[in-house]
Order: sequence, then structure tokens, then C-alpha cells
Amino acid sequence: MSTPPQSTGGQAFDTYVAGLDPTSARSVEGTAALPALFLSHGAPPLFDDPEWITELAAWARRLPTPRGILVLSAHWERAPITLSSTRASAPLVYDFSGFHPRFSTMTYPTPEAGWMADAVGAALSGAGGPVVRSERGLDHGAWVPLKVMYPFAEIPCLQLSIPSHDPLEVLDLGRRLAALRDDGVLLIGSGFMTHGLPYLSRENFTEGTVPSWSAEFDRWAADALERGDLDELVRYADRAPGLRFAHPTVEHLTPLFLALGAAHDLTSLTTTVAGYRFGLSKRSFEVS
Repeated sequence: MSTPPQSTGGQAFDTYVAGLDPTSARSVEGTAALPALFLSHGAPPLFDDPEWITELAAWARRLPTPRGILVLSAHWERAPITLSSTRASAPLVYDFSGFHPRFSTMTYPTPEAGWMADAVGAALSGAGGPVVRSERGLDHGAWVPLKVMYPFAEIPCLQLSIPSHDPLEVLDLGRRLAALRDDGVLLIGSGFMTHGLPYLSRENFTEGTVPSWSAEFDRWAADALERGDLDELVRYADRAPGLRFAHPTVEHLTPLFLALGAAHDLTSLTTTVAGYRFGLSKRSFEVS
């Protein structure tokens, strides 16, 4: 049975939830092939942003119904590869600070996901050792966007740790997991197209101005993605303009390579969300 969406105390999300049909929670019995996504996920204040809620909700409605969801989030770096808890309604990880306390009381009680952990383990067998299972819950790189995209929490969700920031290794990880898409698993790399938080100014937050380094990096990435130029993207450390400021640390870029590695056809890449939030590019895409 699906769980009714929980109020966040934020007007934008609660208005969205109030407009949902309580009978519209999706069946998860299908096994239609799913795309792979790169999603710029946003912090908990996403729930107060009506534009972003509209974009993510519309994106989810266009997708086939997933049987399961597997997320590689920027906020879990651990080797060897580790999976989050498969238990139903596992407690969330509130890996943030400085926001309203209401965000640290939120829940996202997804169903048991043992079958998906078994499938991930089989797909990654021989890839540097066995996949470790843990009791860690979903972090905000997973549950924040999923709470908007699948607000009834009716789909089993697992999170995969980032074992390396080498783009070639993460591409290979995506390739190994790609077969899960044909069994109805939605693969999501959850990061942010630019993430230079230390270099944002007051004007970026109050007036929505965009730093030159954020715009330059986004244009470079958009061009390379449109051309399907994996070589250019893999060599971002040498090629990308503004990298020092756009990604002072690269954990929010790394999940992009999971989606690209899992692609069956890079020419199918479709940008689903573009634009900026507080001067950061929220560019997101899907590939078949």
C-alpha cells in the first residue's frame, strides 16, 4: 500500500501534494526498460521552490513506471562499493545543517528492496570484490528529489556508494549496471552540474545572478553532452573551463558518469532541466 505524501511545512511542496490524486500511486509490477538519469538534486529547500518541484514532477510523469530505483548520490563516498539498507522504511540520513529543523523530521518510507540488492550484486560480481550491504538509509541526494518525483514512496529504492572519482571507473560501473534498466530499474546519478558553493556571492542568492565560472562550465558540459563526446567529458580536469570554481571537489560531478556509462544510446540524450538556482547550474538529463 502506498504511503500518503508527508507535509514538509513548506508552501510549494504542500500545494503540490494537495493537488495529487491519492489513487494515483503507480503500480510497480511492470518491467519496461527505463532510461538512466543525471539529476541535479538540490538541498532540502527544494521543497520551497515551486519551479523545481514542477520540473521534477513533470519529468517523473513522463517516465515509465520503475520497478525499483538505484541512486548514486554525491553524498556517499565509500569503497568498496556499498549498498544502503534494503529494509522497508529504513530511517533517512539527514546529512545537512543550517536549514529549518522541519527538514530533519521528514520521512520517505519506501518498500523492502532485497531483490534489487541481489540484482546489483549479480551485475557487479567480479568488479573488484563483493558488494557490501549496510544499514545506512537514503541521504538527501536521493530522498529529496525522489520525494517530489515519487511522493507516495511506493517504489523500492537503494543507494550505491561512490567507490572512486575516476570517471572511467564510474563509466564502467554504469555499464555493468545498465542491464538492470531492462528489468525496470531506474538508474540515477544524483549530483549537481555546478557546485561551487564557497564561491557564491550574496547577489547569487538574492538576485539570481550567475557567476561566469558556472555559466562557462555549464556551456562546456552542454556542448559535450549534445555531441556525445565522452572523451571530452572524461578529460574534464584538463578541458573544462571554470572547473576550480564550479567543482572545487568533484563528488557532485562524478554521478554524471554513472548515467553516461549506463546509456544504451548517447545520441538519445535529452536535457530535462536547465537553468540556474542561486547561480548554480541545475542541468539534468536522461539517456536511453
